[in-house]
Amino acid sequence: MPINTDNKKIQELLTRGVEETIVRESFEEKLKSGKPLRVKFGIDPTGFDLHIGHAVPLRKLKQFQELGHQVILLIGDFTAMIGDPTGRKETRSMLTREQVEENMETYILQASKVLDFDTVEVRHNSEWYKETGIGFIMNLTSKITVPRVLDREDFKKRLAAGEDISMQELIYPLLQGYDSVALKADVEIGGSDQKFNLLMGRKVQRRYDQPEQDIMTVSLLEGTDGVRKMSKTYDNYIALLDPPEEMYGKTMSIPDSLLLKYFELATDVSLRDIEKYQKQLAAGDNPMDIKSILAWEITRLYHGERGASKGREHFGRVISSTQLPKTIPELHPSAYDIITVLVRAGFAASKTDARRLIDGGGVRVNDRTVDSYDYVTKKGDVAQKGKRFFVKVL
Repeated sequence: MPINTDNKKIQELLTRGVEETIVRESFEEKLKSGKPLRVKFGIDPTGFDLHIGHAVPLRKLKQFQELGHQVILLIGDFTAMIGDPTGRKETRSMLTREQVEENMETYILQASKVLDFDTVEVRHNSEWYKETGIGFIMNLTSKITVPRVLDREDFKKRLAAGEDISMQELIYPLLQGYDSVALKADVEIGGSDQKFNLLMGRKVQRRYDQPEQDIMTVSLLEGTDGVRKMSKTYDNYIALLDPPEEMYGKTMSIPDSLLLKYFELATDVSLRDIEKYQKQLAAGDNPMDIKSILAWEITRLYHGERGASKGREHFGRVISSTQLPKTIPELHPSAYDIITVLVRAGFAASKTDARRLIDGGGVRVNDRTVDSYDYVTKKGDVAQKGKRFFVKVL
């Protein structure tokens, strides 16, 4: 496939949803040269679901793909067992090989919602790490000094607070950097919180006498709570495999302040149309009308127009008119107290989380708000979290 050097497409690639490009001048020159680039994006399978926050760099990868460049989806099945320390306040628990394999079982299926896998180079970093020994580790660690690794802000904060940093966390950025050596990457994409690790790739490539990769950091997408970055940990995510009713409904729940950012990062809506929606919001138009367009566009991307119509119809029937959905999942709880029901139904990550939901008035049984932790359900009750999640207790 010939390389597309259309300047308009290149400028959109370099700017839409992009926080920073390093080094911009050389990057743009390479894109205009017609030379095929090897563009890497890595993801560690530390959980089951990919969500539209993950789709932001995946969609950027797709733009490179459409210009004819070789895109590489690196699944960090080896580094996932160590865990990326980025943003962590404590040492991450190491995963077992079995946990990692279970997590990544459907990653290709999920990523294929965004990328055309006919031309994607899929790699796993266990390819070059599983047979390495102490000699490799000694050689790799000899190329970067400890002060350079400790330059990262999250490490500085933890040291200042007297908190521990494990040795595997210090090695993690070097391993991610060596991935770029193994893949001979010309470009690496990552979230803005990954800048330190991406720069480490440049340093490690230089130490192995390779040309330094250019870097593109993309904006982080806040979750449906509007505060923290989208993450399964915070239960504020929209999964790529969510059914259309749930995807549409979750999108309708985001704060109005994030509307334009979601349009830019999570849809194919043109920048001209986004500017039009910005003007409409500034003029006082109802944000729900524009949010319904956003929910349609996101759901259509992953489920087609039929799925988007299904999501919109379900939202209008269940949410707007407060009717119960046609089918409600059933639950056989180990106990009937509301805390257990919420946890077993997956509405809360823990008993503490369940109490927080009750305190916030977000739990109803048979359409009546639950205001007590001691509430006990009975057979046939319909428990509800927020406006979209229902379960029938049996």
